[in-house]
Amino acid sequence: MDQIVDWYQQANGASDWMIKVFVVIFFTLLAHYLARRFYNRLEKQFEKTKNLWDDALLWAIRKPSRSFILILGVRTVAEIMQPLMDESVNALVDPAFLVMIISVIIWFLIRMISKAEELLKIPGYTQEPMDETTVTALAKLLRLSVIITGGLVIAQSMGISVSGVLAFGGIGGIAVGFAAKDLLANFFGGLMVYLDRPFSVGDWVRSPDRNIEGVIEHIGWRLTIIRTFDKRPLYVPNSTFTSIALENPSRMSHRRIYETIGVRYDDIGALSSILSDVKSMLTGHQQIDQNQTLIVNFNQYGASSLDFFIYCMTITTDWVEYHKVKQDVLFKIADIVERHDAEFAFPTQTLHVIEGVQQDSSTKLEDKT
Repeated sequence: MDQIVDWYQQANGASDWMIKVFVVIFFTLLAHYLARRFYNRLEKQFEKTKNLWDDALLWAIRKPSRSFILILGVRTVAEIMQPLMDESVNALVDPAFLVMIISVIIWFLIRMISKAEELLKIPGYTQEPMDETTVTALAKLLRLSVIITGGLVIAQSMGISVSGVLAFGGIGGIAVGFAAKDLLANFFGGLMVYLDRPFSVGDWVRSPDRNIEGVIEHIGWRLTIIRTFDKRPLYVPNSTFTSIALENPSRMSHRRIYETIGVRYDDIGALSSILSDVKSMLTGHQQIDQNQTLIVNFNQYGASSLDFFIYCMTITTDWVEYHKVKQDVLFKIADIVERHDAEFAFPTQTLHVIEGVQQDSSTKLEDKT
């Protein structure tokens, strides 16, 4: 009889914890499902407006919060099954739960930073557009700070002495500094690029010191990727930018037209009128900035031409549009020269032959024959 009672109690206890586990799993999955539906409805409401932090917060919290619900469910199941598990396993439950919670928080913060970085680069989310390079740099620093802080908190929760880790890092940092000198130079070079901002992603840069020219494609902590004009990727270590001069034509305020043009010596009488008409044409040209220096002057007596030069600035800085404007200016100068019955000069030579020398040469040639 006693054996039957013991068996009944054991069966009743087993069914009791199984029912509790089933109920916890059911409500955990239900909460997970309801959370997903709630976020989907909230997303439709947020799509009606463009708010940076609302959109970033919603995107960042969706997956971590649902994972948090699952973690709470697992933690509750572990508490129910605690009498049935070994003591060594039970001792790991609390630290593991704490590590998972901290990991979820780190995951949420990283997603928040990444989404904010993405939205700050999209027009319409901020009143004034932010520099893409600055946004990327700040996002990288924030992510790195979150990861390091989260790692230290996890280490502390697992019983590892953070002060010991920091002390070891201080001693080992010296050895690492010597071993990774070039790596650190590139890191600080990248940091200077982010702070000084001599260029941004999409800028056209070139260096007179090195054979570097192309469009900035990516700025990393160790190197910068430049796409050359023949579409080859050029990988430049960031430490290079601390020791070279760099031009950034993308930030030009104007583009210059500076050309020397020569007409024949026979057209010297029409040169003054040509210069006057060319200057009037440039003064009235819609693509020439009248607030900048504009010069049209007779420059020099060339070997076979009367040279004058034009000096002016275009309003556009676009490379393609600039050449269209320059082409239009040169064609109009050609029309002005032609309208004055003048011609462009080309290299010519006049040969003066002395008659006596010619005869002597002819006589010598006949003697040799």
